[in-house]
Amino acid sequence: MEVLADQLRSFPIMALFLCLGLGYGVGKFKIGKFELGGIAGTLIVAVLVGQIGGINLSADVQNVFFSLFIFMVGYNGGPQFFAALNRTALTKLFAAFMMTLWGLFFVVVVATWAGLDKGLAAGLAAGGLTQSAIIGTAGNAIDLLGLATEEAEKLKTNIAVGYSVTYIFGSIGPILAVSVIPIVMRWDLRQEAIKLAQKLSGGDHTLDEGEFIPMSRFEARAYHIQDGAKIVGQSMKEIEVGFDSDVLVERILRDGAPFDPKPDTTLEAGDVIVVSGLITALTRFEEAAGAEVGEYPPELIIVEERRNVVITNHKLAGKTLAELRAALTPDQRRGFHITKITRMGHDVPVLRDTEIHAGDEVSIVGHKKDLDRVAKAAGYVPPSASVTNFIALGIGVAVGYLIGEISFLIAGTKVALGSGLGCLVTGLIIGYLRIRRPKIGGINRGAANFLQSFGLAVFVGVVGLNAGQPALQAIQEYGITLLLLGVVVTLMPMIVQFPINYFVLRIRNPIEACAVVTGSRSGNPGFATLLEKAGNSTPTPAFTMTYAVANIFLTLWGPLVVAFVPLSF
Repeated sequence: MEVLADQLRSFPIMALFLCLGLGYGVGKFKIGKFELGGIAGTLIVAVLVGQIGGINLSADVQNVFFSLFIFMVGYNGGPQFFAALNRTALTKLFAAFMMTLWGLFFVVVVATWAGLDKGLAAGLAAGGLTQSAIIGTAGNAIDLLGLATEEAEKLKTNIAVGYSVTYIFGSIGPILAVSVIPIVMRWDLRQEAIKLAQKLSGGDHTLDEGEFIPMSRFEARAYHIQDGAKIVGQSMKEIEVGFDSDVLVERILRDGAPFDPKPDTTLEAGDVIVVSGLITALTRFEEAAGAEVGEYPPELIIVEERRNVVITNHKLAGKTLAELRAALTPDQRRGFHITKITRMGHDVPVLRDTEIHAGDEVSIVGHKKDLDRVAKAAGYVPPSASVTNFIALGIGVAVGYLIGEISFLIAGTKVALGSGLGCLVTGLIIGYLRIRRPKIGGINRGAANFLQSFGLAVFVGVVGLNAGQPALQAIQEYGITLLLLGVVVTLMPMIVQFPINYFVLRIRNPIEACAVVTGSRSGNPGFATLLEKAGNSTPTPAFTMTYAVANIFLTLWGPLVVAFVPLSF
């Protein structure tokens, strides 16, 4: 055992990666619907490994990876954050802001009442409100207080202590909320989700248990045109317009010879045709065409392309799919279909009344020339996984450090924004600018998500290792007190804000009301529970909107907690 300890002391980077591996392993264990998660698991494992003593990692490692993490928080959330700043979303935006404000209020009140120092208070905020970024922004604020090195390090160690003790219930709280609120309000979330899906789909169908709407599923099928079929004698353009451009005749096999039809080509009995489109449209098409061909002749094989497009055209943002469809001519609608909409990493239902937001990543399928036309009009194709704009990344983080030097007085204490908030601001700006000017800040979504997750994991790993034995001693001393205070900080903002949302802000749709609560609390485990109860993705739009707002403001509260809570008692 001592040999391993010596190795970890000699190679602290090895200790860091060991904590990452073990921490994410611990984070995967589930108790019911609760999963600790890799970040909290890494911190707990790092604190335990830190008991060995003598494992010291440079603060520069911690700062570099936190800067990457916080910049990517702004970069990924910027488009959705600014998309929420519109009239239709104003109530949900305000609800999310108020929830974070109540969180700040209860943290400061209970921390002051219990006599916690600034570090424990910041940890209470980070864990009780499940916003890991507070660990970094509050740590930056402590560095700028001008304290002795030993005292500053103790406060930063206490941030990790407060977080590790309160995070578990902080994650459970939103799960309890989406479980208890429907009982109190007598809501059946599954039925309410079906009603909302029906409303968004234009009332086409009411979903029963186990059913789904296949309108986003794209296929191509071959049909043998029989004598007397409704579409015999019609031109390709007439057929496609008759099916509202939901189908596209791709190829015709006539007298054994294949060819690609033109708009004025007329269909004849005996033709074998390949038609592509959404399943719902193909089902209707079969009634007008004839029998489906079981085996495709090789001459009828067609190649389609799937492409992701990031929406940047401000004329499209805020419009529903039905409104966009109505605004397009049949020729403009021809040859492509929307199969998926992704917003901040979450799938949004592809339904008639689903709104398109700037920054949404939309999957479309069709012919290359049609996809080129649509992509050019709607936005831009995101860069491949191997492409990252290091100009935007490097300059963004550098300018973030300059912004972090801005300071002001709060409650008699000099508070600087700190590099964390500075990088958050530049990340937000560049994330927003890439929607307005696609050539600015093109970072692949997968790369951006990796930098965000890995940056935070390394940061909390370094925090835990450097905290070491003092962290365990502080947990033993303050553990029960912090746990109980964390319960208050977790639950009270939701208890106070939900009635305001329902009665004052009139957010009364049950699915949206629960989604706003989980999003405003940045509660991913609670959102997963809500999705399970709903049985479809209807909670996603309200969640992503409020989640983006909550992430930004909760991160901003880190320095304010440090400013408002007294230094000592």
